[in-house]
Amino acid sequence: MEDAILKVRLAAVRSEHRDLDMAIAALDGAASADQLQLARLKKRKLRLRDEIARIEDRLLPDIIA
Repeated sequence: MEDAILKVRLAAVRSEHRDLDMAIAALDGAASADQLQLARLKKRKLRLRDEIARIEDRLLPDIIA
C-alpha cells in the first residue's frame, strides 16, 4: 500500500516539477523578469528534483548483485 501512495506522490511531484520548468522558462524569457522570483522558482524546482530522487530510491531500492 505504501508503494501506491509513493507512486501517486511521485506523479504529483513530477507534474509540479514540469510546471515549474515551464514557469521558469516563461519568466526567464520576459524582458522585465523578477530575478528574486526566478531564483525562488529555481530553488523550489531543485527541492522537487531531490524529492523525486528520494521517492524513486524508496520505490526501487539498490540491489547488490
